[in-house]
Amino acid sequence: MAKKIEIMETVLRDAHQCLVATRMRTEDMLPIAAALDDIGYWSLETWGGATFDATLRFLKESPWERLRQLRAAMPKTRFQMLLRGQNVVGYHNYPDDVVQAFVARAAENGIDVFRIFDAMNDIRNMKTAIEASLKTGKLVEGTVCYTISPVHSPDYFLGVAEKLADMGVQLICLKDMAGMLAPYAAYEIIKKIKSRIALPLHLHSHCTAGLAPMSYMMAIEAGADILDTAIAPFSQGTSQPATEQLVAALKGTEHDTGLDLDKLGKIAEYFYRVRRNYAEYESPVNNQIKTDVLTSQIPGGMLSNLVAQLRQQKAEDKLDAVLAEMPHVRKDLGYPPLVTPTSQIVGSQAALNVMTGKRYSVVAMETRNYVMGLYGEPPGPVSAEMKAKVLGKKEPITCRPADLLKPGLDQARRDSAGLAENDEDVLTYALFPEIAKDYFLARNGRGDGHQASGSRP
Repeated sequence: MAKKIEIMETVLRDAHQCLVATRMRTEDMLPIAAALDDIGYWSLETWGGATFDATLRFLKESPWERLRQLRAAMPKTRFQMLLRGQNVVGYHNYPDDVVQAFVARAAENGIDVFRIFDAMNDIRNMKTAIEASLKTGKLVEGTVCYTISPVHSPDYFLGVAEKLADMGVQLICLKDMAGMLAPYAAYEIIKKIKSRIALPLHLHSHCTAGLAPMSYMMAIEAGADILDTAIAPFSQGTSQPATEQLVAALKGTEHDTGLDLDKLGKIAEYFYRVRRNYAEYESPVNNQIKTDVLTSQIPGGMLSNLVAQLRQQKAEDKLDAVLAEMPHVRKDLGYPPLVTPTSQIVGSQAALNVMTGKRYSVVAMETRNYVMGLYGEPPGPVSAEMKAKVLGKKEPITCRPADLLKPGLDQARRDSAGLAENDEDVLTYALFPEIAKDYFLARNGRGDGHQASGSRP
C-alpha cells in the first residue's frame, strides 16, 4: 500500500546539539525561517533537549523568546520539542506543578508536538508530562528509548510502546539516540509495534555508527510513518541522515516525501555558511563513522559536549579511555539506555573512574541518587558492589520518584523575587536556579553578561 513518508527536520535543535554543542544562536535561525516554513515538513524540531539550558548558560538568550520569535516567523509548520518527562529540560526530576506549568506555557508559545521520553523507559516518569501535554490539546509522542543490552529485546520495546498507547498518546516514537539501531533490528521492532498498535510511528536515529540511512529504509518497509532528518550541512556524523538524501532516495516511489530538492538546496547553502560560525565547537568525531558507539552507546548529543568538556580540562586525550569505561559503568548500573540524564550520569562516573585511576574511588552524587532509585527503576539489576558502596544497608526507593517532591513553583517564585519579571522567568528559575540568576543579572545589566563560552571566533 502506497504511503508517503513524512519528515521531521532537526536542524534547529538536535542537529546543532549533536555537531556544534548546542551553540547555534537565534539570530542564525531567523533569516532562513521563512524558507524552512515553506518546505512542507511534517514538523520542525525547534525546542527542548539541551537547547533550553545552553541558550541561557552559554548564549545569554531567552529560550522562551527564541520560541516566540521562531513561531512568529514560521506560522505554517508544526513545532516539535523534546521533553524529558519528569526531568522536563533539566537533569533531575522536578515537582509535578513545575512539569505541568512548563508544558502549558510551551504550548501557549507555539509547541504543537511534545516528544516525551524517560531515560529509563519508566512510564511513571512520563505520566505527568503526558497528561499535561494531552490537556493542552497538542499532539503527544510517547517515546521508547532504544538500546542494546542483555535485558532489552523487541518484546521489551513493544511492552513500553503498549503502555504508552494505553496512556492516550497519539504517536509512538522509537528513539535511537546513539545511532545503534541496525537495519534488521529496526525492521523487527517496528513491524512488531505496528502490528499491535494502530498509531503512527516516528523513528529518530543518528549516523554515529553509519547505520541510520540503511535502518531508515528498512523502517519504511516495516511501516514507519515519520523519520527524523537534518539538512545536509548539519547532518551525518553524530547527527541525523541528510534530509536531501532521504528525499532523493524516495523520489518517484510509493513513499515519495513530496519535498522539493531545489528548495532544500537553497536552505543547505545558507546552513553551510552558518556552520562556519561555530567551528570552535566542532568535535573531531563529527565526520567519522564510529562503530565503537555500539560498545560505548554514547548518544550523539552528548559526544560533542563530552569532547568539549574534556578539552576544557585539557584531557581530550582521555576520550577513548572514558568511552571504554562507560559500558562497565552502565552494566554496574543495570543497563540504563544512555540518554539525558543517564548518559551524563554514566559518562561522568566513567570520567571520574578514568581521571582518578581507580574505579569508584569517587562516586558522583548523581550516581548515588541513581542507585537510590531517584531516577526511576533500572531496566536490570544494579551490581552488588555498587549497591554495597552506595546504599550500605539502605534499600532503594520503590515509589515514583516525583512522589517524594514537594510542589516547587511557589518556592521558586519567592526565591526569584526581584529577579524574575514574569511567570516564564519563575519557571526558568525553578528548572535552573543558578543559571537563571546569572542570566537575569546579565539581562538586567547587573551582571558582567560574559558570553565567552557562546561567542563566535
